[in-house]
Order: sequence, then structure tokens, then C-alpha cells
Amino acid sequence: MPSIFDLLQLVASNLWFYGGTFILVLSILVFVHEWGHYIVARMCGVKVEVFSIGFGKELFGWNDKNDTRWKVSLIPLGGYVKMFGDTDPASAGHTDTVQVVGGKPVDLEAGENIKQEAIAEAKAQQRPMTDEERKVAFFSKSVAKRAAIVFAGPAINFLFAILLLFGMYAYHGQPVTPPAASAVIEGSAADIAGFLPHDKITRIDGENINRFEDIRRVVSVALDTELTFEVDRGGEEVILTAIPEKQELTDRFGFSHSRGMLGIIGPAQGLAINNITSVNGQDVEGEDAIRNALLASMGNDVKIGLDRGEQTDILVVNPRKDLNQGLLSADSPDYNVLVVSDVFSEEILQHGIANSAKAAVSETFSITVSTLKAIGQIFTGTRSATELGGIIRIGAIAGDMAQAGLIAIITFTALLSINLGLINLFPIPMLDGGHLVFYAIEALKGKPVPDRVQEYAFRAGFAILIGMMLFANLNDLFQLFWAS
Repeated sequence: MPSIFDLLQLVASNLWFYGGTFILVLSILVFVHEWGHYIVARMCGVKVEVFSIGFGKELFGWNDKNDTRWKVSLIPLGGYVKMFGDTDPASAGHTDTVQVVGGKPVDLEAGENIKQEAIAEAKAQQRPMTDEERKVAFFSKSVAKRAAIVFAGPAINFLFAILLLFGMYAYHGQPVTPPAASAVIEGSAADIAGFLPHDKITRIDGENINRFEDIRRVVSVALDTELTFEVDRGGEEVILTAIPEKQELTDRFGFSHSRGMLGIIGPAQGLAINNITSVNGQDVEGEDAIRNALLASMGNDVKIGLDRGEQTDILVVNPRKDLNQGLLSADSPDYNVLVVSDVFSEEILQHGIANSAKAAVSETFSITVSTLKAIGQIFTGTRSATELGGIIRIGAIAGDMAQAGLIAIITFTALLSINLGLINLFPIPMLDGGHLVFYAIEALKGKPVPDRVQEYAFRAGFAILIGMMLFANLNDLFQLFWAS
């Protein structure tokens, strides 16, 4: 594991890249989220006073023909839409009065160029809303319209993720790895369950498996829960049960997370023979000795010791002779490579328009379910709360994804958009989900939740959100500076 000084040097040398990527991705997702609120509010006849990317002091902005102030603010860690009649951007309260300067209604938070004495005058001078003004106020709309406006933010985050994935699948294709085991780690959950090289997993707990990424997703979240696997073994269906081993992993930045490990290795291009330390329990040294031992074992299950840096694993493989002809020719690029898989390591599935849309919806649904399972495990104690990450961890991942290429950053942006939409639907006051709970109660009772109850709830919700943000970001700092 690198030291904290190595990590600081890495981040410092790439500060603009990591920070710029994070801010760009976050700003796009915040804009999409707030635009969802904005466009549905406009469709419902609500006047929007402010559309802000970021918080704090306005850096620049402009007013459109509808008197909405569009602005970019100093702190680029979120954003908001403030609607007419609301006392704050979170719609935590409303007022039926209007502040005026010289008889003209003004919004003191809309970035208008008002002198300090005029601001003081506006704060002192208020009048009741006119009937026309009340018609465009958020609080005057029906509960159904208010709920639609609030729900539109998270909903468009999910839609945006689907559109991103759809565009990638339709234009580039969907990168997939076949759901086959090229090797089984000796002593692993897969080995204990009876998995063999070249097994193809078709279903897990009744869920169809179409790619190796599906296996990784299900097993990672399952942690140490028993799973039932339906396996295609040379055309014969085999049923296996395995309990993934829960392991604590640490990435190169020092951030730790739990995941279930099955112990199978997916399709790979091959294994470098100079990393092989033993064949069928016999130590081997030198490329010629390793090559000869492997050639003598073709077509059979072979146990090879593989040096993987921090540890040496014993892998059970069954290499095919016809795929390893390169071991016989010194002129072959595969002369020092053992091919252990009989399928390609990655395929690009070319979808049509309809199948691209279907695959994008399916992937978004799978990510949402897996995220909810992981969050549920944190609440039940199965998964540590220290896995909650803040802006430092997200920024580090964003930078890594950008370096990995366009496909990786698009996939990461879609993932983050799904998480943003999901988190905003949590029933916590101050979040969209909290508002929707109040609107549901209002719809059932036929009258709004009392203002005082809402006020206390919003205060509690604000405290919860601040606590969560502090915990996540302090957790990032602790793992960076102390756990490393």
C-alpha cells in the first residue's frame, strides 16, 4: 500500500485533472437534477426565481425573459432551484408576501444589482401577493403538481443515466465479458462449491446472468450470503451452492470496502509463464522448465502456483492444447503466455436501437438494486459504515475513470447520476424524498402537515444531512491520513 505521502504527491501532481473532472461531472449531474425540477415547475405554471449551479457568492449569471436568474456560484458542490413563494431553496417554508423596492417586486437572492440601502428597504417593505402572483407561487399549486415538481429531479437523474448508457451502447456497443470461469482459486468459495475451469454461469438465485460483470455485481453485494448457481458445464446443467467469502479490500488511495469473493477468474488473454512458480505441486524455475511442465499437462486440470505480487495463489486451470500452440514457437507472441480461457476476455455487443434502450434500462435497474442492497447492509451492520465516501473519494474515482478513457467516465457518470437520484429519494426532510412524504400525508389527510411540524422535521433533516456529510468526508480523511 502506498504511503500517505505517495498519495498526496499523486493527487497534487494531478490536482487540476482530478479536481476538474470531479467538478465537471458533478456540475453536469447537478444541472440535470435541478433542470428536472425547473422544467416541470414551468410546465405546472410555477415561476422560478433562481437556478443556481453551486452555493454561496454568485460568480456570474444572467436573467432570462421569464425573470429567472441563472447563475454559477462559488462553491461547486451542489445547486438549487428557488421557486416563487418559497422562503428558501429547499422549499422548507413559504410566504404569501412580496418584498418591494420603489413599489416593484424584487427577489433579493436572485442576483439583482441592488444597493445595500435598497435591500434594507425591501426587507422593511412587504405587501401581500396579488391573485396573479399567487397563481405562479409553488405553494399554491395542487399537491399532485408539487409532488411532480419535486419528483422530477431524482427521476431525471435516472433518465439521464439511461440516456448515457443508451447512447454508449447504440454508438459504441456494450462491453461485456463472457460469464465463464477460466480458472478457480484453490481453497476459495468456488473451489469448495465444486466449480471447474470453463464452467459458464447462467443464473444466480434465479437471476439470468449474461456477462461476468453480472457475477461480480451479485457476488460483491451478497458478501457472505449463500447463493445458488446454475452452471453450464460442457452442455450439461449443474447446480452449485456457494457462500462468497467476505473480504476487506483497500484501493490504491487507502479507501477500504467490503465485497464478497467467489474465487473464480474470468476470461483472460493469458497468464505470463514467468509468474508461475509451481505446476501440480512441483516447484519450477526457468521459463523452459515451466513451459515443458505446462505442455505436458494440456487438456487436464492443472494446479499452478501464480505469483500475484502480494501473494501466491494456487489456480486450477484446464488449458487447451490447440489454444497454446504459441508455447511451441519462439517466434510466437504467445511463446511465454499460457492461454487458460477458451472464450474472448471482452466482447463488444452491438445492439440495435431497441436493444440498446432495453440494455440501458436493465443496467440502470441492476445498479439501483445493488446500491440499495449495499445501503441496507450498512444499516444492518453486515457492511461497515466506513465505506461511505465523501467528495475526496468520489473525486479520486472520477479522476481514475477519466484516465481510463471515455467509456469509463461515461459509465461512472451514469453510476453517479443513479446514486444522486436514489439518495434524493430517501425519506429525509430537506431531501426530495422527505418532501414527497409530506405530500403523501397531505394527499391522504386532505390538508398539509402543520407548519410547525414541518419546521422541526426540516431542522432534524438538516442536522442529519450535515452529520452524514461530515461523517463521509471525515471518514475519507481518516482513511487517507491515519489508516494508511
